[in-house]
Amino acid sequence: MASTPNFIEQPPLEGSMRMWGTLAVSAATFMNVLDSSIANVSLPAIAGDLGVSANQGTWVITSFAVANAISVPLTGWLSQRFGQVRVFVTSVLLFVLSSWLCGLAPNMTVLIAFRVLQGFVAGPMIPLSQSLLLASYPKALAGLAMAMWSMTVLIAPVVGPLLGGWITDNISWPWIFYINIPVGIMAAIAIWSIFHKRENVTQKLPIDTVGLIALVIWVGALQIMLDNGKDLDWFHSNVIITLAVTAVLGFVFFLIWELTEKHPVVDLSLFMGRNFWAGTVAISVGYGVFFGNVVLLPLWLQQYMGYTATEAGMVLAPVGIFALILSPIVGKGLGRFDARPFATFSFLVFALVLWMRSLFNTQADFGTIMVPTIIQGVAMAFFFIPLTTVTLSGLPQQRIPAATGLFNFVRITAGGFGTSITTTLWENRAAMHHAHLAEAVNNGSQAARNTLAGLEAAGMSPAQALAQINRLVDQQSFMLAANDLFYVSAVIFVVLIPLIWLTHPKHGTGGASAAAGAH
Repeated sequence: MASTPNFIEQPPLEGSMRMWGTLAVSAATFMNVLDSSIANVSLPAIAGDLGVSANQGTWVITSFAVANAISVPLTGWLSQRFGQVRVFVTSVLLFVLSSWLCGLAPNMTVLIAFRVLQGFVAGPMIPLSQSLLLASYPKALAGLAMAMWSMTVLIAPVVGPLLGGWITDNISWPWIFYINIPVGIMAAIAIWSIFHKRENVTQKLPIDTVGLIALVIWVGALQIMLDNGKDLDWFHSNVIITLAVTAVLGFVFFLIWELTEKHPVVDLSLFMGRNFWAGTVAISVGYGVFFGNVVLLPLWLQQYMGYTATEAGMVLAPVGIFALILSPIVGKGLGRFDARPFATFSFLVFALVLWMRSLFNTQADFGTIMVPTIIQGVAMAFFFIPLTTVTLSGLPQQRIPAATGLFNFVRITAGGFGTSITTTLWENRAAMHHAHLAEAVNNGSQAARNTLAGLEAAGMSPAQALAQINRLVDQQSFMLAANDLFYVSAVIFVVLIPLIWLTHPKHGTGGASAAAGAH
C-alpha cells in the first residue's frame, strides 16, 4: 500500500468548524468504545431474558470482539478504496442500524448475528477518528488533537459499566443499544457536513481476497480461543488446541502472503519503521497489562470483598478525574517537548499504582482502594497521547489511516491477551496460595483449633465451621494472588521503558507534527 500519487494534504479546520468537527468525531468514538463495555454488566439480564445460560450469554461480548478485531486492520485499505470520510460516516450509520437491530433481537442467535455486524462496522471508526482529527488540527497542535481523542477513549470504559447497570436495572437491556441511535445519527450528519469536502483521493485497489480470508480465519480463531480458554481449561481442551493451531498456521500464512502481495489488505510494511514497531509494542503490551488489571480489580472486589457492581464501579470511576484535567495539558505540551519523557513518566506512574495495589489486604477500606485509582488517572493522561504521537511520527498523512488501523488492532488484541492471561494466572496463583494456607489448618495448629472451637461455640456444626474457615482461606488466597499479579504488572511497566527510548521522534515537536502528517 504505497503512498497515493495524487495525495492532497488538507489544510487544518479553523475556529468553530474545528470545535464542532472534534465534538462530532468524539461523540461517534465515545459511542463505539462505550458499546464495547456497556453490555458486560447486562449479560445476566440478557441471558435470562432470552432463555440461555450465562456462558452462552458471553457470546454477546465475544461475537462483537471477534468481528471488531477482524475489521480494524482493514481500515487502511477501505480508506484508500472508498475514502476516509465515506467509510467513517458509513460505519457510524451502520453502527446505529445494527444497534437498533440488537435491541429488537428476539433470541440469542439473532442477537449474536447483529453483534457480529455491529462489531465489524465499528472496527474502522476508532482508527479513522484519530486520522480525521489529526488532519483537522495544525501540526503544532497534533498533541491536542490526540488529547481530545484520548479523553473519549479513557472515559467511555469507566462510564460503560455504570450506565449499563443503571439502564438494565431501571429500564431494560435493549436500551443499552437504543441509546446509540440519536447519538450516532447526529454525529453522522455533523461529520458529513463538516468533513465531506475534505475527502482523500481514492484508488480502485483490487481486493486481496486470500489475505482477507486468512485474516478472518486466524483472528477469529485467536479471539475465540482467548475468550473461551479459561472456561474450557485452556490446552487441556481439544477445542482450544484446535483453535490455537488454526490461529498460528493462519497467522504464518497471512504474514507470508501479505508481505509478498502487491496490494495487501493490511500494510505490514509499516513495521519497517522503528518508531512504528517500537511504539506499537510499547503501547500494546502496556495496554494489555493495564486492561488485565482493569478486569481483575472489580472481579476481586465483587467476589471476595463483598462489593456490589455499582460500588466496584464507583471505585473505578475516579480514574477519569486527572485523565480529563491533564489530557489537554499533555496534548499542548507535545507541541513543544519530546514525547518520550511523557510516556516514560506514564509507565513509572502505572508501576507506582500497581505496586501500591500489591500491598492491599482483605482489611483495605474504600478509601485505601480508591487512592491508587485516582493516581492512575495521571498515568492514563500521559499514556495514549505521547505513545500515539511517537508511533505515528515520521509517517506521511496518507499512511495514517493504515497505521492507526494496524496499531489499534495490535493494541486491541493485546487487551484480549491481557484479560485472558490475568484471569487465568489469578485463579492458578490462588489455587497455589490456597494449598499453602490450607496446610496450616490442622490439629497441630493452636490457632486453627481455637478458631474452630470459637465457631462451634457460636452454634456452627464442625462441617460448617470448616466451611467457614475454607471461605476465609479462599478470600486470603485470591487476595495474595491479586497482590502477585499487581506486583508483576508493575515490574513489566518498568521493563517496557527502554522500548520507548528506541524510538526517535522529530526533535522540537516530540513527533507531534510528524504524527499530523509531516514528511
